[in-house]
Amino acid sequence: MARHLIAVAISCWLTLTAQADKTLDVYWVDVEGGAATLIVTPAGQSILIDTGNPGTRDAARIHEVATQQAKLKKIDFLITTHFHGDHFGGAAPLSQLMPIGMVYDNGIPVRSPDRNRQDPAFILKVRPYKNMKIDGREIVQPGAKLPLKQAAGAAQANLTFVAAARKFIAAPKGAKKNPLAGSVHAKSEDLSDNANSVASMITLGDFRFLDCGDLTWNMEAKLVEPVNRVGTVDVYQVNHHGLATSNNPVLIKSVAPTVSVMNNGHTKGCSPTAFAALSATKSIQAMYQVHKNLRADGKQNNTAEEFIANLGEPKECKAIALKMSVTADGKGYTIFNPRNNHQQTFKTRQH
Repeated sequence: MARHLIAVAISCWLTLTAQADKTLDVYWVDVEGGAATLIVTPAGQSILIDTGNPGTRDAARIHEVATQQAKLKKIDFLITTHFHGDHFGGAAPLSQLMPIGMVYDNGIPVRSPDRNRQDPAFILKVRPYKNMKIDGREIVQPGAKLPLKQAAGAAQANLTFVAAARKFIAAPKGAKKNPLAGSVHAKSEDLSDNANSVASMITLGDFRFLDCGDLTWNMEAKLVEPVNRVGTVDVYQVNHHGLATSNNPVLIKSVAPTVSVMNNGHTKGCSPTAFAALSATKSIQAMYQVHKNLRADGKQNNTAEEFIANLGEPKECKAIALKMSVTADGKGYTIFNPRNNHQQTFKTRQH
């Protein structure tokens, strides 16, 4: 009997240890006002959503987080939300530092997707992206999922595309009208490529994380009006770095996150209207920022410093990345701020 109890205890300990190693990890890489969100699944596959700005700085920062912190040798999936330089600019230099597998995007346009401005040099700008050495490319279709491997002992992991090129995932069958529909006025049509942003829902069991790139005001509304196509989430990556042209309150209140994470810059993003929309969302328990807002309005529009990864001026920037780890069963998650060793654990909600 004693040997049996010991064997059971050892088996339980090994199971718990194995599960502890199979977290879903998310890193918000500091690309100083651009976007680069690195996700590592319990099965060890890597997903990078956007690659920051052109040049070698952001590619090197992504590479450092990927190889030194996440212990990766390859980016298995790269998702480019749209073709603005602060979201796809680091792709080509990153491909020189580490292999990149499949690339997902809206399809490289023949001319600038920004209808509000002329940019004859656009094709020259994206040519290095086209010529990268990759395993292949696919055009995103809302409702499609990445072909992720699953880890034994962990909840099922998925990445589902919920929006792309101003098209959206189908509403759940029997979905009722969102009571918040029509509560916020639309803005003038956004003619930029921001409105075309690819939006992704990342799940592990019951845990839900929403990343919509730079999706803008009217498209955000369409995601949850007249019915909420995506439901509620645990973590919301603040759209468009926290700029005023995004972060429609009807979206934020409809998805009702517990935690928000803003990948802003020293003076980019964290706008008064976006900050107000987040602050007014009663479900949010903690608001994280990659940077402290150093504009003149920063005193009023910053979260508590314990939730901010980088506090100083650009010349002092240490490029600290915020990290989230979701337990293997998807029932809880912890946000880490390496700058001050802050960590806070949250329970996954019932969705």
